[in-house]
Amino acid sequence: MLKNKKIGFIGWRGMVGSVLLERMISKKEFKNFFPIFFSTSQHGKYFSILEQNKLIENAFDINKLKKLDIIVTCQGSKYTNYIHPQLRQLGWSGYWIDTASSLRMRKDSLIVLDPINKISINHALSNGIKNFIVANCTVCLMLMTLNGLFKKNLIDHISMTTYQAASGAGSNNLFELFIQIKELYSVIKKELNINIKKNILSIEKKINKFMRSSKITKKAFGEPLIGSLIPWIGKKMPQNQTYEEWKCHVELNKILNRTGTKNNPFISINSICVRVATFRCHSQSFFIKLNKNISINKIKELLLLDNNWVKIIPNNSKDTIQKLTPTAVSGKLIIHVGRLRKFKIKNENYLSVFSVGDQILWGSVEPLRRMLRILYLKQ
Repeated sequence: MLKNKKIGFIGWRGMVGSVLLERMISKKEFKNFFPIFFSTSQHGKYFSILEQNKLIENAFDINKLKKLDIIVTCQGSKYTNYIHPQLRQLGWSGYWIDTASSLRMRKDSLIVLDPINKISINHALSNGIKNFIVANCTVCLMLMTLNGLFKKNLIDHISMTTYQAASGAGSNNLFELFIQIKELYSVIKKELNINIKKNILSIEKKINKFMRSSKITKKAFGEPLIGSLIPWIGKKMPQNQTYEEWKCHVELNKILNRTGTKNNPFISINSICVRVATFRCHSQSFFIKLNKNISINKIKELLLLDNNWVKIIPNNSKDTIQKLTPTAVSGKLIIHVGRLRKFKIKNENYLSVFSVGDQILWGSVEPLRRMLRILYLKQ
């Protein structure tokens, strides 16, 4: 145990960090070590946690940071890129656990999702790796959903579309969506008090005019998300991919230790990542080319094999509409998996799958919390 070990938490006031603290408090995990809380903007103040008043330390204070045994950060890539190299250059040899993307593809880092790559985590710890980085949220949810098929080497390639919640872009973006809802309501609230059916076209035109104007708040997203979607997430990458789409391929193959050699080829992941006006939870539509013919019942069996976090939703209208939605899944660790269908194209075997999972939990918080738990249980 790490009873006397100092563990620093940074970015704990944001959405991911707040949920992380909730989970750790509910699991009574803070009793296992000495937590110290840091902030980039609120240092010097006090906050209450576990019936104690804790002083918030300065997240840019290198001298205090280098005394920590483990740093857990949800602060983002900008902070990681500024602080992490300074600490390592000073000889800091502690463990760095991070949700940001900037260190994921480095050779001295391991992407962590322990239900999938626990063996790789143990191997990395034995070989002195000190940087443990949570995968992209869509990659986490894809692996948690399809792990049974990956383990049996049944997947040739995947074409997928993700429908990603506003909160995946951060709390400021989610707040902007709330503001857009408020602004849109203020534009049409008078019309809602009269016969809506007779005025539906005029209301729709009024909404579109407002959404296309400069009056609606769109600083965070660049365009209105309410009543719409944005099929581009992140900077442009090679082959006209977005950064989010690029990560789906490279991070999944790194986690699965695919090297791209003849005997260990990459699994091709082609994706379109779309931001939608849901608050929380990412949905994913998979179109999978299978390596061999396998029954739908066997596929269900494999998806559930050694996986406590998948629930199969029957492929009918009632169950799908009620249970295969962000509303049904939000705040839960269980990933709902449905619309399972087998079919053939030119005698090749294909599978379609639709899944919904809480990207704040399995896309960030749980891999982070579980990696920290692995460390304090080992020491």
